[in-house]
Amino acid sequence: MTTLLDVKNLKTHFFTNKKVIPAVDGVDINIHKGETVALVGESGSGKSITSLSIMRLVPSPPGEIVDGSIFFDGTDLATLPEEEMYRIRGNDISMIFQEPMTSLNPVLTIGEQITEVLIYHKKLSKKEAARKAIDLLKMVGFSRPKEMLDDYPHRLSGGMRQRVMIAIAMSCNPKLLIADEPTTALDVTIQAQILDLMKDLSKQFHTSILLITHDLGVVSEIADKVLVMYCGQVVEEAQVDDLFNEPLHPYTVGLMNSIPSIDDDAERLVAIQGNVPSPEHYPKGCRFASRCPHAFDRCLQEVPGLLTVESSRSVRCFLYAKEEARS
Repeated sequence: MTTLLDVKNLKTHFFTNKKVIPAVDGVDINIHKGETVALVGESGSGKSITSLSIMRLVPSPPGEIVDGSIFFDGTDLATLPEEEMYRIRGNDISMIFQEPMTSLNPVLTIGEQITEVLIYHKKLSKKEAARKAIDLLKMVGFSRPKEMLDDYPHRLSGGMRQRVMIAIAMSCNPKLLIADEPTTALDVTIQAQILDLMKDLSKQFHTSILLITHDLGVVSEIADKVLVMYCGQVVEEAQVDDLFNEPLHPYTVGLMNSIPSIDDDAERLVAIQGNVPSPEHYPKGCRFASRCPHAFDRCLQEVPGLLTVESSRSVRCFLYAKEEARS
């Protein structure tokens, strides 16, 4: 398969009050054309900063990409001049942000917000852009697309606003769609509709998707491959079926065990013991060691690398160092 996005050793740090916060610390991501990759982790793990780094939208100061490469379709975005990034954002790479109400401009109509993308990137006339906007709104499931052009965001429900965001994101047929928590705050019925829509659009346009989420149910529905993040690092990478059938990293095991089951009679949910360490004071060794039931002396002293344990699986854990040696 052809690689579309190849991120190597990405490090994004924030510099505040004479402290360095490694929000993203050596992340590798590889996405093939037409593939959907999920980036999973709890709040503060570095998922959104990773996506903003790929888009070169990290606020500077205080944030800065201090190392790594971001090759998109053969071009390193990390070194690209800002004027060239303007042409890539919204055209070749689109993003659906976490909260559509704050992402949409409240004083512009839906039609104005869709057509401005088409006029800027595709050089369409206003009339051509309006026709294309109607087609896009119809594509994402609106029954009255022409009337929708004159509506304002505050008149739409959360699910409708998210559909508008997807229409804007897909307006230029992007090669890569980054979706940051696209179903957060939506009820389960609307969630299912949004996920089905994203899957259909991916198949129709052969668009690759980087899905940012903490919801493992969403991951099981749409992803081909999963990367699990913890404290700014990828701790496990696997195909979605492999991850759900046999999670390897103790943190991933903890996430899976915390998912409630309708067949389980337990009165309390299983929780991962301890707290996430502060990014200002990460421990010397493995960042999960203080919460890990399998930690031993080496875990407290050394930082584990991402070990390849199978052809399509990697895990950042010394428990699998012997398996790597055998392979």
